[in-house]
Amino acid sequence: MEVILPFDPLERASETEKVVVDKGKRKYYRVRATGFYGGIVTADAVGCCFLCAYCWNLGRNVHPETAGEFLAAEEVAGRLLATAQRKGLNQLRISGAEPIIGLESFKHLLNILEVISKKAPWVKFILETNGLLLGSDETLARELAGFRGLAVRVSLKAGNKEKFEKITGARADFFNYPWQALINLNEAGARFWPAVVVEFFTRQEISDLKNFLNRNHITVAIEEEELLHYPFVENNLKKRGCLSV
Repeated sequence: MEVILPFDPLERASETEKVVVDKGKRKYYRVRATGFYGGIVTADAVGCCFLCAYCWNLGRNVHPETAGEFLAAEEVAGRLLATAQRKGLNQLRISGAEPIIGLESFKHLLNILEVISKKAPWVKFILETNGLLLGSDETLARELAGFRGLAVRVSLKAGNKEKFEKITGARADFFNYPWQALINLNEAGARFWPAVVVEFFTRQEISDLKNFLNRNHITVAIEEEELLHYPFVENNLKKRGCLSV
């Protein structure tokens, strides 16, 4: 897929979904157990509406047509649960890409959640999202709120529009969408929290985020994560001019 920065991420989401979703199936390239969140089983997908400079899966997301295999929701849920049983874990997630890039991928995600909630209602599912689609369509948050074992982690990419555009490759005018996702999730009664990479947020911007949460009556903790400095991540950040913003 051709990439010209900056891009309209909603248009990219639509075009990417055509590549990675087919007849209810979505592209994944592995299922694995990892140490994040104290131990979790992860289905790594391809295809994202952002192209973050620090993303460890950037290459596959730039060219989703070259990676992965199409799996039905039942297959994904089955592999996640089988690995969880084998490893003695009770947390699941999708990572490496954006789970929600359109209505078809959203339906695929809902089907995964439905299978898991029926077969293993005690399992926790952490939905890692950049919040773009959840911010653009409030009805999606209401549908997610119905799953008891679901917690939504919204990754805020930057504290201002300029950094947002450099880091994600998406146009600066889409900066507010992930923040709106927090409002939509809160109003829907979903379980969620925002996460920030501390290298890309000043202390003032963290304070601004806290004020935003307070103004909108959102009482959740902010997760602060540190950047993983892989060599290719450093190179991508330098190319985008992110290390000096």
